[in-house]
Amino acid sequence: MKPLVRPAAPLVRGDSVATVAPSSFLKTDQQLLEGLSVLRDWGLNPLDQHVAGRTWGYLAGRDTERHADLEQQAPLLACARGGWGAARLLEQPMAWSEGWLLGFSDITALLWARLAAGYDGNVHGPLLTTLASEPNWSRERLRRLLFGEPLPDLNGHAGGGAQSSGPLLVANLTVASHLLGSSWMPNLSGAILIFEDVGEDPYRIDRMLTHWRLCGALQKLAGIGFGRFSGCDGDGSCTGGFSLEEVLMERTADLGIPRVFDLPVGHVQGNASLPLGRLASLDGDRGQLRLLL
Repeated sequence: MKPLVRPAAPLVRGDSVATVAPSSFLKTDQQLLEGLSVLRDWGLNPLDQHVAGRTWGYLAGRDTERHADLEQQAPLLACARGGWGAARLLEQPMAWSEGWLLGFSDITALLWARLAAGYDGNVHGPLLTTLASEPNWSRERLRRLLFGEPLPDLNGHAGGGAQSSGPLLVANLTVASHLLGSSWMPNLSGAILIFEDVGEDPYRIDRMLTHWRLCGALQKLAGIGFGRFSGCDGDGSCTGGFSLEEVLMERTADLGIPRVFDLPVGHVQGNASLPLGRLASLDGDRGQLRLLL
């Protein structure tokens, strides 16, 4: 991972926002328009969006169109939705610019690639199509983050392991697993890593975490946390009865690092925004994630 360029400048009222659709196509633009309305309420100025109705198969346009979205010049690039397709854009050189990139789920590929290229301002947080349905505390947390105001701690369930600090990484487990071995992986050494996912059975979670273990990736971390794994409980038919919780705990039990479970991050209403690359501490005894910078 390259050294970070100077920290992304906090947004101010009047700053422009560019809509980015790097993944799946939009089925309707209603939620998108509602998300843009939230940004307007904060005093931001969304540019004319051009992504509604743009399709190519299951994607929000051809790779060249979606790639061009990411090269728009605006203080904030806000992703419309996830799904699939963002990683395809990494096959071509990307002219990243300073500022903020917001999204989660499939957008993990872009957040991590941009961080690995040395750019600050990568926010794992609500998409434009989910922003309006977020609870007040979650919307306010994102606003505070983008405008450079302090953020409250996040609390989950304590998994033990005392406390450690390091640069913060947040990711969808499935998407990040497909970046392993590529040049788009940020430096994991000494990092605090938070995973979330959706719609994966426990045995698939087991398989992915085992891949990370076999690569030696989990063993590099200073701490590990888990957000919400929505629809990942399965029915036990493929796992011999292992629950999601049992898989997460067993696959990380021997790492000797702080662990925190059930943080409010992921595919749920109440998806707490977090800045990648910023210094954070993880307290496994108190079940707490704190941003230090």
